Amino acid sequence: MLDGRAAMITGASSGIGAAAARLFAEEGAAVVLMARRADRLAEVVGEITGQGGRAVAVEGDVTVADDVGRAGETAVERFGGLDCALNNAGYATVGTVLHETDDAVYERTMDVNVRGVWNCMKRQLPVMLESGRGGSIVNTSSTAGRYATGASVPYVASKHAVLGITRAAAAEYGERGIRVNALVVGTTRSEMIEEAVRQMPELEQAFIAPQIQKRMAGPREIAEAAAWLCSDRASFVTGTAMPVDGGISATAKPGD
Repeated sequence: MLDGRAAMITGASSGIGAAAARLFAEEGAAVVLMARRADRLAEVVGEITGQGGRAVAVEGDVTVADDVGRAGETAVERFGGLDCALNNAGYATVGTVLHETDDAVYERTMDVNVRGVWNCMKRQLPVMLESGRGGSIVNTSSTAGRYATGASVPYVASKHAVLGITRAAAAEYGERGIRVNALVVGTTRSEMIEEAVRQMPELEQAFIAPQIQKRMAGPREIAEAAAWLCSDRASFVTGTAMPVDGGISATAKPGD
């Protein structure tokens, strides 16, 4: 499905990002993987290359423009360009009400979740435009990007912003052959979620309750949706916020 493509994936050392790295490589893509944890990133790269796939690690932080730039340059140098990207790095904390939330939490959440996507797209788009062969970008949002889910206000605000960036960019680049979409992700068993449940065990049932399927997603289930959006099978799909949420969207109240 992704044979011959070069892909960039952020937040690739664990969870959805690592699952996407493995899946994209299985589907034939060469992958540039970016994350802050070099040791974990190296493990994922080693796993992919050990199975005959093509992967390279770029240690970096999506909030640092130069780090993101290095990842884009690596895609060009190692794999001849960039055809698709999953901008997946994210940050969240266990929620507190707005007036009790530290400014530093707001700033960090917005920096990773919004500026991180901005930094990535600002450096991915020129590479795709220069190649002349188009491309596909997928940004990871959340059900918190569409509803007040009970997550912290900074997190909800940041994931709404991701959808705004996605739609606006899709409109700007659609005629130039680049598709931009977002995943509206339901609760997924990532390290971030497991840590939140460890701190507040009651969150386990709170996360599951809204889901029609009454379970959390596995990271690979989300990665499958990203891979489809990056493939030619989704060639007429752009500007969408695609729910991968266990049915939360189906049960939302009218007007939500």
